[in-house]
Amino acid sequence: MKKIEWKAILSLSIFLSILYSCNQTKMNEEPSTEMMNVTINDPHSYAKPEEAVIKHLKWDVELDFSVKKINGVASLTIDKSESAKQLVLDIKGLNIRKVTLDDDPMEVTFSIGPEDAILGSPLQINILPETKIVHVHYTTGDNAEALQWLDPKQTAGGKHPFLFTQSQAILARSWIPLQDSPGIRFTYEATVKVPKELLALMSAANPQEKNETGIYEFKMDQAIPAYLMALSVGDIAFQSLGERTGVYAEPVTLKKAAYEFGELENMVKSAEELYGPYRWERYDIIVLPPSFPFGGMENPRLTFATPTILAGDRSLTSLVAHELAHSWSGNLVTNATWNDFWLNEGFTVYFEHRIMEALYGRDYSEMLASLTLQGLEDEVAGMMAEGKSEETKLKLDLHGRSPDDGMTAIAYDKGYFFLRYLEEQVGREKFDAFLKEYFASNAFKVMTTEQFVVYLNEHLLADIDANETLYDKWIYQIGLPKDTPSPVSDRFEKVDEVLTSYNVSDGPVENDLKAKTSQWSTHEWLHFVRNLPVELPIARMSQLDQAFNFTGSGNSEILAAWFIHVIRNKYEPGYKRLEDFLVQTGRRKFLTPLYGEMIKTEKGKAMALDIYKKARPNYHFVSTNTLDEMLGVVGES
Repeated sequence: MKKIEWKAILSLSIFLSILYSCNQTKMNEEPSTEMMNVTINDPHSYAKPEEAVIKHLKWDVELDFSVKKINGVASLTIDKSESAKQLVLDIKGLNIRKVTLDDDPMEVTFSIGPEDAILGSPLQINILPETKIVHVHYTTGDNAEALQWLDPKQTAGGKHPFLFTQSQAILARSWIPLQDSPGIRFTYEATVKVPKELLALMSAANPQEKNETGIYEFKMDQAIPAYLMALSVGDIAFQSLGERTGVYAEPVTLKKAAYEFGELENMVKSAEELYGPYRWERYDIIVLPPSFPFGGMENPRLTFATPTILAGDRSLTSLVAHELAHSWSGNLVTNATWNDFWLNEGFTVYFEHRIMEALYGRDYSEMLASLTLQGLEDEVAGMMAEGKSEETKLKLDLHGRSPDDGMTAIAYDKGYFFLRYLEEQVGREKFDAFLKEYFASNAFKVMTTEQFVVYLNEHLLADIDANETLYDKWIYQIGLPKDTPSPVSDRFEKVDEVLTSYNVSDGPVENDLKAKTSQWSTHEWLHFVRNLPVELPIARMSQLDQAFNFTGSGNSEILAAWFIHVIRNKYEPGYKRLEDFLVQTGRRKFLTPLYGEMIKTEKGKAMALDIYKKARPNYHFVSTNTLDEMLGVVGES
């Protein structure tokens, strides 16, 4: 874009910032009540915020584990234009019993539009000129996609049921009637009734122990978008890790989790030193049952985490650094639509690597960056080969598609390398100052890619000639630029030496090779396993397994990398552990490549379908939605 356009675009950017803002930059300031006067162009929401927009949610519900339903009332405080006649909400599968306005018990008319397989339906509620609060009485449906109700046998403790939610990207509408767009922020309070033996937690100020009533009160004073609404209910205990940090988990898991996250308080301090104060009061983590479909979910004040990061040696806690970083990038400054998803995730991966560097040193973080680049290059190559080159752009067009389609390594890792590229162009000191001000001046606001380009040019690249080329090739062009940063790790170079030595040898793994690998970290082992020859004879697979016990590893990242070789080379001694892993682990990051590798052969696909039949009941909708299509399976309730 030519420089002559910047003043006009900047004026538009300022206008849009005001339009999208639901809060000011002062810490904990109440949301602005200024009305939006143009439509947010969100292709994944039916909401019409220019007419009526949610500002606050009061949620009063009871959970019935016997029928796996949530029943209650969502009371929505709104701002509206003078001419507004309707409030339009997003719902999917909700049973709407009645709707009332303000203090009047009289029911008002509403309509539910046609259901779209991806978007659900619009809930159109007739409102009056004086309407301030809309009360929606409802029950969740039989197949609420955000909710996973677990039987006791599916938990670590095995005694009590469990429930957790996953709202990102557009699944909040399946358990709460809301305007389910990342561009709309609101505060909330909640009263949640659960069985007395269980503890309820939300993305809000939380209790730290069970009470005798089973009724829990929650409050979130900072405005958040719907995808950060979160609820977890189960036999859960808490352990403090610091002045403002702690961990929740099932009692049998708590000790292990508390050790794994023992450096959490230092992580928060390191993040603050980089990019400004933590704005959400507490930072706690809950370790969920293994069916949780992601590594982590950045729900404010309460990160949801997979048990697959409990390696016993704190080697996988970069995931925690990632979710913590979301407290700035994503939660504080949010992508306006899912087409701008890279603004959440690219910034977060960059921030994650900086936290890990601050804690463990540059060489350690460069190992992580090298692994990131390996994965990114593989994903880009795969997309290009499949004719999906448009999906390798940072700025996406997901109209008519699920936003989950944009949750690839492109948003995360191409976004990271773009920011790293900018850092290398202007210098770290200048780039850090830019990011710190970016988070401060846009706190509790949303951001489009186009707004970011304006901000970037005004605040970082104004003095650089041909600044357009610094972002255009990353944001709007396919593939990876030729000058993508290349991480350098001395420790990986030593791993490469071991790989070379091993690859030229036909004999068993020698003792001196074992000695050279005895002090390797998880990341060095990952680099080693990922870079083994594509084809390995069974004898070589067996030698490696006997020497390093890959099949028996307790580290999920190493296991998943090893299982690719197990499948590819038909290494039958690894099949039982592979099946157990797939049945017990619901993390989509691991499931997709492993099932994907199996279906490349006829026998492999038969094995995949057999395992999936056993495993599918343990998976969340986020995972089954991907795998049903991959495996050609008709979904079941």
